[in-house]
Amino acid sequence: MNIPLKNNDSAELKALDLAHHLPAQADYALLEQLGGSRIITHAEGCVITDIDGKSLLDGMAGLWCVNVGYGRSELAEAAYKQMLELPYYNTFFKTATAPAVRLAAKIAEKMVLGNPDLKHVFFNSSGSEANDTVFRLVRHYWTLEGEPERQVFISRRNAYHGSTVAGASLGGMTFMHAQGGLPIPGIEHVRQPYLFGEGFGQDPDAFADACVQDIEDRILSVGPDKVAAFIGEPVQGAGGVVIPPESYWPKVEALCRKYGILLICDEVICGFGRLGQWFGHQHYGVKPDVIAMAKGLSSGYLPISAVGVSSQIVEVLKTGGDFVHGYTYSGHPAACAVALANIGIIEREGLIERTREVTGPYLAQALKRLDGHPLVGEARSIGLLGAVEIVAEMGTNTRFKGAEGHAGPVVRDICIKNGLMVRGIRDTIVMCPPLIITEGEIDRIVEILEASLTEAEPVLRAL
Repeated sequence: MNIPLKNNDSAELKALDLAHHLPAQADYALLEQLGGSRIITHAEGCVITDIDGKSLLDGMAGLWCVNVGYGRSELAEAAYKQMLELPYYNTFFKTATAPAVRLAAKIAEKMVLGNPDLKHVFFNSSGSEANDTVFRLVRHYWTLEGEPERQVFISRRNAYHGSTVAGASLGGMTFMHAQGGLPIPGIEHVRQPYLFGEGFGQDPDAFADACVQDIEDRILSVGPDKVAAFIGEPVQGAGGVVIPPESYWPKVEALCRKYGILLICDEVICGFGRLGQWFGHQHYGVKPDVIAMAKGLSSGYLPISAVGVSSQIVEVLKTGGDFVHGYTYSGHPAACAVALANIGIIEREGLIERTREVTGPYLAQALKRLDGHPLVGEARSIGLLGAVEIVAEMGTNTRFKGAEGHAGPVVRDICIKNGLMVRGIRDTIVMCPPLIITEGEIDRIVEILEASLTEAEPVLRAL
């Protein structure tokens, strides 16, 4: 079917969107009522622009991923050159491509900064695929180790590890489990380290102890000889930028070592500079056995993800013949070329150091301006991840109408109307701007947030 398109025709594209396109994680009936999706047509730096000419400061870096910002011709050129030379080849048949090999070495160079044993990389196309790879690889490892009963993964409630069957099961979001008969067997979910929501007013270290104790209790309940791994995001992103107490991760690592369980860090959001280190686990000083990464690996310019694996695990995998797992686009040469160029930009422009020393601290200070707002229960951040908790009564964690989920969408929509793209997760407004963001743009984020909260207050009080 030939459909003539006019790229600047808003009505035409929105009609086609409604007629044919099913966007991700969308209420299709609501989209129909709204007249179709917002069509984004171009972007530059930290600003996105839609087909109607409205520009928004992108407080979400796309979907937690455009770390180097939009409009990077260097990345487009890397893809173009690679496509002319070799547009595609796979990593089956005992083959590889130069970009995949070089990217694996470059990723290993960054991983060993935190754990000298993390030296190996398996490529995929998305964070969900990366966590599916983790799931199969870890279970296969334990079988080769002579402990095939070690099948159980321990994850956390409200965690997010992707949308595939295994990824959504590893995640702890019940609304996702309600669709498709999830989770699959062999996955246990324990308490999340969400101090504001689940430990309000408690001492952070005592709360961390309670969360870690919940993990240990579950290990003992399942049986230590049945548990394969613990998996967690250094900071839970899609869960609402849940920043754990500083003592949490070292205690989790110690617990895993105590029972001989593998430690897996899902770095899909936290990787490539988001917390001011190459990987989020490096901020917390822990040494995982396996890590998943995606998003910031290519700044979203092309789909690519990877799994970092320790040498100790790889030596065991070598005893088992073929690891019968992989994807058509594993190690896609154009995606790998773009990822290499992306990492080069991060290195050359010192974006990790800038996040750690300049913009991360500046965001933390800027968010403090919201502390006195009557709707703000807490404004928190780490690196360039931030969150604002919306409450019915300042100084508490009481929600409007006594339950989460009423206020967040209201404030989010007003922020977007006012020129700031943010995400509302239940009653938490979250942000994740590109690593190139300036102090002036951070000020603008907070100014729009404050104005939008004030605009939302009478609406929320009337609920």
